[in-house]
Amino acid sequence: MSRRSARGFLLALVVAALGAFVPPAAQAADGSGYRYWSFWERDGSQWVYAQQGSATTRPADGAVQGFRFSVSQDSQDSAKPRGAADFKAACATTPAKEGTKRIALVLDFGTPEDAPQGETPPAGRTVCAQVAEDATTAEALAEAARPLRYNSSALLCAIGGYPKAGCAEQVSGTGKESKTPAPATSDSVSGQSGQEDGGGGPSAGLIVGAAAVLLLGGAAVWQARRRRG
Repeated sequence: MSRRSARGFLLALVVAALGAFVPPAAQAADGSGYRYWSFWERDGSQWVYAQQGSATTRPADGAVQGFRFSVSQDSQDSAKPRGAADFKAACATTPAKEGTKRIALVLDFGTPEDAPQGETPPAGRTVCAQVAEDATTAEALAEAARPLRYNSSALLCAIGGYPKAGCAEQVSGTGKESKTPAPATSDSVSGQSGQEDGGGGPSAGLIVGAAAVLLLGGAAVWQARRRRG
């Protein structure tokens, strides 16, 4: 095998292993999208779509994080959290404590139009989570917004028990649910694998990343053996 072919082979393996990080592409002209919880971080006075999942993000004391339930085609048109995003106000009654940090969580349960059939979104709220200094956002969420629900693919399906059923299902432009399952998206909609109420477990992103490393290492060994032969 030539060096160029070998490089192409290695690249193909890495792309295949990291495919789960790619968010679903914008849907067809009918406006279809996915109904899910998106994860946001506060940057000054703006909300920024999180680049990591809540299970791997470790915010500092005083951080403001947000979650919004909505129907969107991709991260570019995903609805931002609404409501107060003031850390001091959210954590005013939670005094600082040595060995812990405080994180303000803005929870926006979305609009009636985005709600699954038969369900009504609860009123949004901002809560203060006091957790260990090395805790992730997912752990903070489990501390302050139970019950949580995750599926076997490590997607965050429900916060505070909402919604009662469903998980990142595809929705057509008419608002009706599609039978097409949602593809693996970025870890921004994932939590801890197969657990409820913040149970421990590796995130989908970590699993896929590890798979990529293993595949890349195996390919390198295979290429070295080919050269010796």
